[in-house]
Amino acid sequence: MSEFAPIGEMIDPGFLMSAYASGMFPMALEGGRIGWFSPEVRGVIPLDGFHIPKGLRRVLKKNPFEIRVDTAFLDVIEGCAERDETWISETIVRSYWELHRLGHAHSVEAWRDGELVGGLYGVRLGSAFFGESMFSRVSEASKVSLVYLVERLRAGGFTLLDTQWSNDHLVRFGCVDVPADEYDLMLGIAVDGEADWWAIDGGRRG
Repeated sequence: MSEFAPIGEMIDPGFLMSAYASGMFPMALEGGRIGWFSPEVRGVIPLDGFHIPKGLRRVLKKNPFEIRVDTAFLDVIEGCAERDETWISETIVRSYWELHRLGHAHSVEAWRDGELVGGLYGVRLGSAFFGESMFSRVSEASKVSLVYLVERLRAGGFTLLDTQWSNDHLVRFGCVDVPADEYDLMLGIAVDGEADWWAIDGGRRG
């Protein structure tokens, strides 16, 4: 991990995307500093090995949410920050909002009765998607969002779904630990690859 204090209120978008291409990602630390991380063991969900738990399959059959994409990115990242302890500072919010504006960051959103009740966001680069965070205001909202994210990535020809670290929750969906050297190979192939975030909606939008 290395640190730097960003000048101003936003990490430069080009620098941020270069960091992802090299296997690093930022998190806010105490005092407003930004830490840069590149774990020795990386969490990855193989897109061909994604597992939907039985209980969630039953939930999906009920179509409990309206799923939207990229309609409320700022609300999603702010929802992800609504925790007692969070690494999502104002600098992080501004930086990823700019990536979203430039077409590099996306949100998958769960809506119910016109209200945003959960979702996730992440960064797209080549055929890689770097999942950043998710949140739920009602049961299962983030899990359903993850299912639809994987559906979208598969349809668009993505090859890598990075979760940064694995945890018990993600392991239920097929997340595995990947050593840094193996991850670097996967990352290099994915960054040089091509994928279409909008394929499931009928084609590329830029």
